[in-house]
Amino acid sequence: MQIIQCKVEKIEPLTDTIKRIVLIPDTPLNFIAGQYLQIVMGEDDKRPFSIANAPRADGSIELHIGAEPGNQYAGHVLEKMLKDKVVDVEGGLGEAILKQSEPQATILLAGGTGFSYTLSILQQLLSKPLEAPVFLYWGTRTINDMYAFDELSTLAKQHPLFTFIPVVEIPEKNWAGKTGWVHQVVLEDFKDLATYQVYVAGRFEMAKVVRDDFIKQGLPITSLFG
Repeated sequence: MQIIQCKVEKIEPLTDTIKRIVLIPDTPLNFIAGQYLQIVMGEDDKRPFSIANAPRADGSIELHIGAEPGNQYAGHVLEKMLKDKVVDVEGGLGEAILKQSEPQATILLAGGTGFSYTLSILQQLLSKPLEAPVFLYWGTRTINDMYAFDELSTLAKQHPLFTFIPVVEIPEKNWAGKTGWVHQVVLEDFKDLATYQVYVAGRFEMAKVVRDDFIKQGLPITSLFG
């Protein structure tokens, strides 16, 4: 796998703990929506992050990196980017890519910063008129953690076949939307998943539960990616 040097074009806050990073590769990085890259920290230290955009004409790459206090794994990556202004990356990697052989109803399921994976797939799907419904369920701890809420709400108005369903674990008093665990909300909304394809990203524990529970609700294992 080729290692490519990237200029760190931008680092900006999305929330108190999540940063948006824009990288400009020296040479084009070929990837498919849904893939990830690895930041090369050392010969035996490569740290994976989902690519948060579909391939762009200008070749730029977007990452959404969550670095809560004490998270040295991501924190050291951000420190390196701020200090060196360049990073080496390896990608695109991963097989949980968007499958587009024929139009099919699609559920994108994200927990926390797992949203970056689903955002890449969503952008690719919306790059041409939708031929089948697309549902994005994004679960966060609070509404303030849902940093793309306005952007997704606007996209839902622009694309009739796209539906955005935000799910908040700890709602504010005036919250009128869905609450609780995001995968449970999907199970409540779709009693039969036999005809859907599902792309999921979040904590490992959530992904495992999704696999088990969604298959019980009719989803073919071959239609689950993440």
